[in-house]
Amino acid sequence: MSTRTRTPALDDTQLAAAWQATSLLLDYPDERLLGRRPLLRRAAAALPAELAGPLGRFLDHVDATPLQELAADYVATFDHRKRCCLYLTYYTCGNTRKRGMALLRFKQVYQSAGLALGDDELPDHLAVVLEFAAAEPAAGARLLNEHRAGLELLRLALQESGSPWAAVLDTVSATLPRLDGDLREAVQRLAEQGPPEEEVGLAPYGPASGGPVFLPDPQLRPPSPPHVQGAHR
Repeated sequence: MSTRTRTPALDDTQLAAAWQATSLLLDYPDERLLGRRPLLRRAAAALPAELAGPLGRFLDHVDATPLQELAADYVATFDHRKRCCLYLTYYTCGNTRKRGMALLRFKQVYQSAGLALGDDELPDHLAVVLEFAAAEPAAGARLLNEHRAGLELLRLALQESGSPWAAVLDTVSATLPRLDGDLREAVQRLAEQGPPEEEVGLAPYGPASGGPVFLPDPQLRPPSPPHVQGAHR
């Protein structure tokens, strides 16, 4: 299993730039992504080489790939491969009753920072977590590190499948601390055993209004691209 080490001397400004860029690149690709390419390249150019290199490679892929093909590849990668799930609590909780509480923790962290999600969005989607981390680096880093094993499994799965999005996860991993022995073992165990198994719906996660919203199958993309309202300050 390969490991990554955090690029030394990253300050909050660099972390925020890296996390905002990767958030946008892990969103469903559409015309907005094409329009953001110059901004994303400028952001990447200001980062250390270990972060800028993978971002540049992915942006080269975006430049060379028709949007329709890029979108179809995104769906095939993240909607139809459970090992490439972008919902972080799936790796720690699977489709079990514990997942609702894990999702609630994300929402409470966001609310404590004064940020709000749309009613149709789940707070553990990696693009949402990264956008939050860009706005609130300390709290965001804690969430990312709490779900590091899942992040690493996602990165390895993307690498094994030859996905261009592996480069984006390489950048995310490079912003986080070095994997220690216990965490490497957790990644290996998760790779071998998979997430816990149980039917969804036993403990629904719902909006503040109280209506139950059953957890989605990780193979299904949410009805709209994830977005943290208020993360751009």
